Amino acid sequence: MSRGVMQPSQQKLAEKLTILNDRGIGMLTRVYNIKKQGQVWKACGDPKAKPSYLVDKNLESAVKFIVRKFPAVETRNNNLAQLQKEKSEILKNLALYYFTFVDVMEFKDHVCELLNTVDACQVFFDITVNFDLTKNYLDLVVTYTTLMIILSRIEERKAIIGLYNYAHEMTHGASDREYPRLGQMIVDYENPLKKMMEEFVPHGKSLSDALISLQMVYPRRNLSADQWRNAQLLSLISAPSTMLNPAQSDT
Repeated sequence: MSRGVMQPSQQKLAEKLTILNDRGIGMLTRVYNIKKQGQVWKACGDPKAKPSYLVDKNLESAVKFIVRKFPAVETRNNNLAQLQKEKSEILKNLALYYFTFVDVMEFKDHVCELLNTVDACQVFFDITVNFDLTKNYLDLVVTYTTLMIILSRIEERKAIIGLYNYAHEMTHGASDREYPRLGQMIVDYENPLKKMMEEFVPHGKSLSDALISLQMVYPRRNLSADQWRNAQLLSLISAPSTMLNPAQSDT
């Protein structure tokens, strides 16, 4: 066997799908909480629901400048003078938000790597044949897509990331090492659906095979209760003569 051939059995695909799905739910929770904080602040004007540096009148011009220039970094500007006094506190208080976005980027890297591995291994997906593998694959696609859409709807994302990086630049003399890639990701996913439509083109065959396999199963699993009753699917005695016979099914 050629060393260059990728063996599906050696890639631990099922394990990676399980781990990334669990991690994805955690990432969704963290990103949703950041988005929810912004919504509470907007609806109620509660200053505790938003990082204080985003509502501080003294930093308002600096924040607007950072967002306007994002993801470029220009430290020589009069609007940024106020950040010098607050840089230590900004790093301390925005770190949780900033590194949540960094974790989203790393999760995205791992998902893209796994999807490419799945394509390279030419994995066969059919919900009626390999249920767990197909379900976990589709769950990961849904979780990843949902995460990137929610991320794009956090209005303060550029302000948080940019403000943290400017404080880092003023403190350490250089941008945070994750900032260039993170800033580019935020820009790329301004329109997440358009970006992901392009991104999933190489994964079209695997994804379409998995989705097409649902066409026979999905309608049966999503009948209304009235339809179940009319077809007597919920009755144990609708056909007494066959009660002792095992059910015959192609799934």
